Amino acid sequence: MTAAQWLLVIAWLGITAYALLGGADFGGGFWDALAGGPQRGSAQRGLIEHAIGPVWEANHVWLIFVLVLFWTCFPLVFASVASTLYIPLTLAAFGIIARGAAFAFRKASTELWQLRLFGGAFALSSILTPFFLGTVAGGVASGRVPLGITRGHIVESWLNPTSILGGLLAVGTTAYLAAVYLTADARRHGSVELAETFRRRGLAAAVVTGLLVLGGVAVLRADAPRLYAGLTGRALPVAALSALAGVVSVVLLIKRRYVLVRITAALAVAAVLWGWAVAQYPVLLPPGGTVSRTAAEPGVLRATLATTIVGLLLLVPSLIWLFALFQTQRPTR
Repeated sequence: MTAAQWLLVIAWLGITAYALLGGADFGGGFWDALAGGPQRGSAQRGLIEHAIGPVWEANHVWLIFVLVLFWTCFPLVFASVASTLYIPLTLAAFGIIARGAAFAFRKASTELWQLRLFGGAFALSSILTPFFLGTVAGGVASGRVPLGITRGHIVESWLNPTSILGGLLAVGTTAYLAAVYLTADARRHGSVELAETFRRRGLAAAVVTGLLVLGGVAVLRADAPRLYAGLTGRALPVAALSALAGVVSVVLLIKRRYVLVRITAALAVAAVLWGWAVAQYPVLLPPGGTVSRTAAEPGVLRATLATTIVGLLLLVPSLIWLFALFQTQRPTR
């Protein structure tokens, strides 16, 4: 494999990590919105805050990592996406900022109106941010982002059937992951009632997301035929793996196997991302923006690959240790 191919694989691993970890944080905000009033929803929000609090900033490292890699290694792709899809990207950036600020301010608030204001901002931004990120993915996947600065339509590139599908799937999968992760957290902390609450929500999210995927097949066939052909062709085994992992996850949730279901749920979501990658490779921006055409100079790629490997050797163990430490603590309320 060339340096560009290795860096693309590493970048996609970063996207996967952000979807599985940062995505679950967004999903926590989704369930925060549905927790109920201050009294009834207190236990659920306490568990969500405990799960998100120590790691939500660390999880955004993967987003920054991916952006820097594409900016450095595939500058034409980065410039094309940023200049065409700047509206949803800007809205997603505002959502990330608003979500972090609201999460921090709510923890320090004591007045009811403040709790409602910051709680509402946290929940709303947790839903809208993954939606806008999903529309960006849909715009790229459907071939609506041509190579070049501002060559794509600034509205139709992200307001189209495939982008809307991508946004809804992003919200659905983040809610699903959060519910699955929170079931194990609740049981570990001795709350059978909370575990049952999030188990039911995980099953509901799995059903809704599954229906979206099934309906999305028709959307992709009509609106993104190249992607549809790839998914039903060489990427079909990966898509089948996602479907199988999703079914197994539902069975494990029904059987209350909360630790194992974390693995299968993550696999189901990760396989969706890698199915897209396999279906579209070697094209980054359809139809002609291939890896070789859009990659930076070989010297830049080799230097970036070397520094990236060193950085990951330092970063990944640190993050694993962070997660391990906070998986043993109990919620404060």
